[in-house]
Amino acid sequence: MISHAIGLMSGTSLDGLDICFVKFEKQDFWSFQILKAETIPYLKNWEDQLRNSIHLSAKELLELNSEYGFYLGQSVKNFIEKHQLENIDLISSHGHTVFHQPQRKFTLQIGDGRAIKLETNLPVVYDFRTQDVLMGGNGAPLVPIGDELLFSQYDACLNLGGFSNISLKINDQRIAFDIAPVNIVLNKLVQKFNKNFDENGDLARTGKIDEDLLLKLNSLSFYQQSHPKSLGIEWCNENIFPLFENIETIDILSTFTEHVAQQIAKVLNENQLKKVLFTGGGTYNQYLIEKIKAKTNAEIIIPEKEIIDYKEALIFAFMGVLRLNNEINILASATGSSHDHSSGIIA
Repeated sequence: MISHAIGLMSGTSLDGLDICFVKFEKQDFWSFQILKAETIPYLKNWEDQLRNSIHLSAKELLELNSEYGFYLGQSVKNFIEKHQLENIDLISSHGHTVFHQPQRKFTLQIGDGRAIKLETNLPVVYDFRTQDVLMGGNGAPLVPIGDELLFSQYDACLNLGGFSNISLKINDQRIAFDIAPVNIVLNKLVQKFNKNFDENGDLARTGKIDEDLLLKLNSLSFYQQSHPKSLGIEWCNENIFPLFENIETIDILSTFTEHVAQQIAKVLNENQLKKVLFTGGGTYNQYLIEKIKAKTNAEIIIPEKEIIDYKEALIFAFMGVLRLNNEINILASATGSSHDHSSGIIA
């Protein structure tokens, strides 16, 4: 069985829309080949709209859901034309997360898949998280199905994006959970220096670690909770940012980087992991990677750029393929829902 799918991913760090065209093949096991991939940076008006979407009224949010759906459709249509792609079986869209409160039985990823279908005239799978949340799950992390079927040669897969999350096998069960916020906090801090991100962690490297702040961060109750567990921007607004008052931004950067490294190393060490695949934008933060390596004996594997940048878009493409074939694409052991299931609305 061979499928060609396009995955669309927009992360919480808002650095752009990831588009990934992938060939999937299943014989005895699944394999993949990324054929084309690129990130479309958001123009300022889109970045502002998505960043502020959490504050919109219900009517404004519904309008943005449609408008962003057409934007996604136009973006993928341009991508298809630019690369002269053919034989596309489906488009699979994560959407952009506005709200994520699984404990209250809701999550919202905007970007109406029906608008994408109208623009492209191709089958679209979207809204992967809601069904899981309604089934008592966290609706996250979802990528473990891809880690299980496409990246099983590693003991664990760790993503450093807006949040860091990990998936690994314990007693033959694939579990996954969010570890700590990463770029969603670091990127916001460096805006004070007129930067979008801290390149190589160079700014954080020049700051001092504030031991009081580090203790407060490490003492947050989330880090003591058992999995499954997940994080959202609301949690950061409530628990992280209020701790930063009256501290120099450069020292917060340094301290928060140390905090992330400690939390990640703790998870790697507790689970005695030997070989861990690192992906996501935070992988380019050399200062953070150095700090993690110094605190663990685990071998940290950093793959080629395509996998670092597009692993999530790749796996959402894969989840769409599984959904169209009515195969399991969400693992209850990872999200905490009542059972494994095949999730996503098909347009």
